[in-house]
Amino acid sequence: MNTPEVLFVCVHNAGRSQMAAALLHHHAAGRVTVRSAGSAPASEVNPAVVAVMAEVGIDVSREFPKRLTTDAVEAADVVITMGCGDACPVFPGKRYLDWQLADPAGLPAERIRPIRDEIDERVRTLLAELVPATS
Repeated sequence: MNTPEVLFVCVHNAGRSQMAAALLHHHAAGRVTVRSAGSAPASEVNPAVVAVMAEVGIDVSREFPKRLTTDAVEAADVVITMGCGDACPVFPGKRYLDWQLADPAGLPAERIRPIRDEIDERVRTLLAELVPATS
């Protein structure tokens, strides 16, 4: 059985895509290969995102924004975009999902928590589709 590969993409790879990748990595426990990238990567992960992820026991303090590459898209089974628009390359045969989520850039932690929680719900649903529970 092949391990599914998921790529989360947003513009700066400093907030939404970092949270999604960290949450999926955490919940999948090795059953899914997870990557994230940005079409115009920031210089660092949003410090408020680091803080709200730490609140749920996930450390993203050592993560860094990565540039979106064609190779990353080609390798993925599922590409989830989060506001990157036309900058996201599209390849035939890939499953694409566009998650409309608020951008946490410049927001305080209390406004990022609901974004994190929505991403967590979506990630858990995606995981259940990719790796169905065995009875």
